[in-house]
Amino acid sequence: MKTVSKENLPVKQCAACKRPFTWRKKWEKVWDEVKYCSQKCRAMKKQSTSANENL
Repeated sequence: MKTVSKENLPVKQCAACKRPFTWRKKWEKVWDEVKYCSQKCRAMKKQSTSANENL
């Protein structure tokens, strides 16, 4: 990714909390695979799916 101003960074919606989050340098190579804004949301989503399987 070339130099982009902060206002023009790509944005996605978190699959767990539904809040928007912006692109980060550490996600540069895997941006298409990023679904969650944080580790907390990733863990929360996994807990809710495993709870649904037990019903």
